[in-house]
Amino acid sequence: MELVLTLLGLALLVVGAFLELVGAIGVLRLHGFFNRVHAATVSAIGGSVAPLLGISLLSIALGDLGMRRFHLVGMCLVAALLILILAPAGAHALVRAAYRSDEVAKDFTYDAIAEDGVGWD
Repeated sequence: MELVLTLLGLALLVVGAFLELVGAIGVLRLHGFFNRVHAATVSAIGGSVAPLLGISLLSIALGDLGMRRFHLVGMCLVAALLILILAPAGAHALVRAAYRSDEVAKDFTYDAIAEDGVGWD
């Protein structure tokens, strides 16, 4: 059981590192503010939540930590939950403010908000 938890934890660490790399490349390569915010959000959520879950699995597998491992698991799960809630909300607020201002270029292929005529007012 400990081997399975260790392998899953290490796999989640690798997935998190991959998502961080993809997000960094996306921020550098994508054009436009909105695409870059999307890449940064993928990097922030996937690149931090997956390793936190991996660390929690690894700490469960390590019996040498004693009772401190449950403290570590709790901290990692609370941090992952907060990131899952706050990172998309923060990105949404940032994108909404940028969309409503006329400071950011809106070079969309399809703009459903403008098409509806309702907008975010």
